Order: sequence, then C-alpha cells, then structure tokens
Amino acid sequence: MFGDRGDDFLRVGLNATCLNDRPSGAKQRFVGIYGELIKQLPDVEFVVFEPRDCRVADWFDMPANVVAKTTQIPSVGRLRKLSAGLSYWPLAFKKYSFDIFECFNFPIVKSPSGKTLLTVHDIRGIYPEYGSFGRSIQKNVLGRSLKAADHVITVSESMKKEIQSFSPNAPISVIYNGLDPNNFGPVADETLNNFQRKFALPQKYVLAVGHFEKRKNYLRLIDSMALLRDRGCPCPLVIIGNDSGQKKAVEAKVVALGLESSVKILTGLTDSEVSCAYKLCGLFVFPSLYEGFGIPILEAMAAEQPVVLSDIPVFREITQNQGLYFPCENVEAMAESIALALTSNCERDRLIEYGTERIKTFSFENLAIQLAGLYQSLI
Repeated sequence: MFGDRGDDFLRVGLNATCLNDRPSGAKQRFVGIYGELIKQLPDVEFVVFEPRDCRVADWFDMPANVVAKTTQIPSVGRLRKLSAGLSYWPLAFKKYSFDIFECFNFPIVKSPSGKTLLTVHDIRGIYPEYGSFGRSIQKNVLGRSLKAADHVITVSESMKKEIQSFSPNAPISVIYNGLDPNNFGPVADETLNNFQRKFALPQKYVLAVGHFEKRKNYLRLIDSMALLRDRGCPCPLVIIGNDSGQKKAVEAKVVALGLESSVKILTGLTDSEVSCAYKLCGLFVFPSLYEGFGIPILEAMAAEQPVVLSDIPVFREITQNQGLYFPCENVEAMAESIALALTSNCERDRLIEYGTERIKTFSFENLAIQLAGLYQSLI
C-alpha cells in the first residue's frame, strides 16, 4: 500500500494558507479531494498549514494522521502574505521534512526536501484586461512558480494547454475538480418552500451562480433577459454570488433595463440554500468569458437541471461537447439558447439525462485515487 514504509513514514505538507471560509472553487476542491485523500492514505502523515484567520482543520474530522499548524500568514493580501511567509517558512521547514509539499496559490513556497507541487486553477492574471503593470507582475510570478515546482497540477485539459503555451516545459498533470452529489440530492418540500418564501422567488427561474466579476459576463446575461422580455418571452433570473467588484454594475444594469421585478440578486447564502436554489430553478446558465474549470456546471448536473453554457473550451471539455452552447459575447445567441432550453422538452430531457450520467466522473473518491497515484509516481 502506498505510504506503508514502516517506521519511515511518508509526510505530506499542505500549504492551505490561501484558503478561508469564503465560498470558492479552491476551497471546495481542497475539502473534497484532500478530505478523501487523507482517508485513503492512513499511513501518511499530513501537515495542514492554516492561515492565521481561518481554522482549515475544522473542515475535516481530524483523523489521527493529520496535524494542523496555525501560521502567522493571513489568507488575503498578497504583500502581507509574502512578508509573513518570508519569516515563517524557513522555521517550518527546519521542523518538518516533507516527501511531498503542496502549494495552492502564487508565489510558490519551495520545500527544501522532497517534491514541491503547485496547483493552478487558472492564469487569468496574465491576460490584457488586468493592465500592463499587473500583467507583467503576474507573468513574472507565474513563470518563477512554474519553474520552481517539481510538478504542476491543474484542473482541466484546457487549463493544461494554457499553461503549456506559457511554459512549454512545465510537467503537468490534470486532476479535475469534483463534487459530492449527495449535497444536491432530494430536498424536503417544506425546506424548498421555506427557502422560496424567504427570498420571494418565483416558481421557476433561470439560475446563475458565481461571484460578481467581469469574467462572469453577467452584464450580457442581463441584456439577454431584456431581449427575451422584449420578444414576449419574459423569464425570471436569479444570480447567486458574492461581490468581487462588479455587483454594483450588475445592479445598475438591471435598473437601467427596467428588470427590477424579474431579476433577483442573492448574496451570502449557505450551502444548503444554494442547493435549494438549484432544485427550484428551471434552467442553469453559465455565461462566463473565462474559467479554469466551472464547478457550478457539476452542481447543476447533480441537481438534475439542464445547463446552457458559453462556448469556451473548458465548458465543452467538461460536457464532452454534449451541452447547449452560445458564443459568450453574443447576447442574441445567449437569449435564443436560454429560450430553447426552457421550451423544448426534448432538449431539456437530453441535457438532464447526459448530466446525470456525466457527474459520476467527478467523484472525490476517484479524484483522490488519481492524486495518490501521482504522489506515488513522484516518490
């Protein structure tokens, strides 16, 4: 069995100082995959390095093979993180010698022992919308981190191609994001009714999930809702997410187009409330301009809802070209795709049937087995 080396046990360090209680794909991935990995490898000691402002260990059942170390490093603020880490990590590496040390954000922290792994969710910071100065810094940090890593893990084949176009010699493995489908299983009618009343939601609505930022493409989604209304096919829209800089612009667009009665924006929801939102919707739409993966697609499929997606490579990868797609900058095509998915029972049934089967690929158990295999190959 991997990890069974008698007294000479394996030790894995997990640099989780970038994580906190804010909902994110990175947090969901960490809890799901590494929670399962810890159970699968009871003979491996895992040392989880927490930020000073979040008890990451509380996300697990804390089995005997896990040690939690609270650091002086904050979970946010790049300069503060870098400054705190400069004094912390040399002392930590004197205390612990690792066979594997994993990092989940930039810049990488290089372990002097064993193999250092870097997980890359996306590299959007190197693209033009971030400005020349910010892009220059991001490229420098990304390049140095990829060069320092003994191995890179990324979340999709599409993302692997992007990284390789930037750094052709980087050794990369793909391990998808995952989902626990039980979190999106049957929900009691009373629970659904209470949720619906609490937020005054209509009987059926189009749902979008993701933080409010430019790349989520919500402004065009709002335009598509106005277009459907003007064509005599109005449909309510619910957007769930926390503000990452564009919430006010989305709210202003809703008002400018006179959609206040049909567009509802919800923030700060619990996981169980988000699950209810998926169950009650009639359709899930994901209009993003750029993603490294797209966990809400898995959530919608697990909730047995049809999905309508922007036509970007990673979405086609996740859905194996079996989804319903629209060009992400074409408002009319977006509106037409939404209308088709709402009105065509044949298309809805096809999307739901495919999603129900496809979701099985993304179990945390399978993904943890892949990660354990990578560990073994590196050691």
